[in-house]
Amino acid sequence: MPDLILLRHGESQWNLENRFTGWVDVPLSPRGEAEARAAGEKLRGRKIDKLYTSMLVRATETARLALEAAGIGP
Repeated sequence: MPDLILLRHGESQWNLENRFTGWVDVPLSPRGEAEARAAGEKLRGRKIDKLYTSMLVRATETARLALEAAGIGP
């Protein structure tokens, strides 16, 4: 049976400021970028068949940075 891995986006700039984000498209903070890379390190060696993400930059950047850190992708 395949595994389902859920990964929340890293800290956004508004999370850092304790502001409600909702659908506002705010970027990751430097800490959020580091969190995404750390998550990717934990994925290293795993086979990822599919990835789904929202179109918000904090989600797509988290996915990109995590996959890059995991050594997955182009």
